[in-house]
Amino acid sequence: MLRTVLLCLALLLAPALARAKQVTDLAGRTVTISDKVERIIIGEGRYVPALAILDRDDPVGRLVGMMGDYEAVDSASYARYRARFPKIAEIARIGRASQESFSLEKAIALRPQVAIFGLGGHGPDTRSGEVIAALEKTGTAIVFIDFRSDPLVNTPRSMELLGQVLGREHEAAEFVAAWRAALAEVEERLVRAKPAPTRVFIESRVGIDASCCETMTRGMMGRFVTAAGGVNIAEAMVPGEAGTVSLEWLIAHPPQVYIGTAIGNLGSTGSKPWLALGADVPAETAQMSLRRSMARSGIAQLEAVRAGRAHAIWHHFYNSPFNVAAVQAFAKWLHPALFADLDPEALLRKLHQRFQPFPVEGVYWTSLP
Repeated sequence: MLRTVLLCLALLLAPALARAKQVTDLAGRTVTISDKVERIIIGEGRYVPALAILDRDDPVGRLVGMMGDYEAVDSASYARYRARFPKIAEIARIGRASQESFSLEKAIALRPQVAIFGLGGHGPDTRSGEVIAALEKTGTAIVFIDFRSDPLVNTPRSMELLGQVLGREHEAAEFVAAWRAALAEVEERLVRAKPAPTRVFIESRVGIDASCCETMTRGMMGRFVTAAGGVNIAEAMVPGEAGTVSLEWLIAHPPQVYIGTAIGNLGSTGSKPWLALGADVPAETAQMSLRRSMARSGIAQLEAVRAGRAHAIWHHFYNSPFNVAAVQAFAKWLHPALFADLDPEALLRKLHQRFQPFPVEGVYWTSLP
């Protein structure tokens, strides 16, 4: 009798098992997912451009829930997606812009097949044991990706994983090939030329408050410094991915190149002392915001600023699959002679033309004259 029951169960489960596949996520977990994924939640709204690389015609078509960080922290980019895909505004928000705001109840009620979370960031991550257990108990498969903690290692791995999850392996392979080729343009030239490393300081989220200076070191854009042939001077003081150093320390340990990250957009330039870059920001506005920022007491006295070796870059490259364009920009700033012919602007345009639903518009980095 028991054998008969087990046989019946095996026959019933066989079609479902045949339609399932196993993937290995960025946390090293083996996850079984449906062969046809149609209901997704994402732990960061800023994953939408990554989904668009794979589903350009309708990147939000499979989304049933998302965090609200995209419109909160990168409103200009979100507005472009909303104009092209109005449905994005109707997708249920399962939290705001912090991990603490994530609503497990809302997420479960949406009956997702797959939850896409980051190794770290604004939404649930690998440390969110209660969330993981509760979602898995309802049958939701959870996969972890990463564009943030170790971006130049994990971006291609994350895109390949998303390609497997969404059944878009070909599209993922095309993007990864273009991404790797762009990174190799920097890496291979550095290997051949072996230039002396340039001392660099990154000031993160310039203008977020009056203090100085928030920075990135062993994660996020801090990794871009090393990849571009530099030494991130704050690593001596900040042991993790990010932290702060005092203005006095920075003045006592002056960098050869200063890079500030921009959290402002076209609508914020009049009210906040932020660097302004990104979607729809014109070059003149970007330049004005950089000049204003570099006039701050202490920062203005840095040799890198006085010598015109100060630059600004769009902050959200720290959590974007298009990060390789930022690496090329860093390379030109750190070693201008070696990379004189490199064109990161053309690279960013090309990547958007091939892998996004609309062309790039606006300025994503700028420099003092």
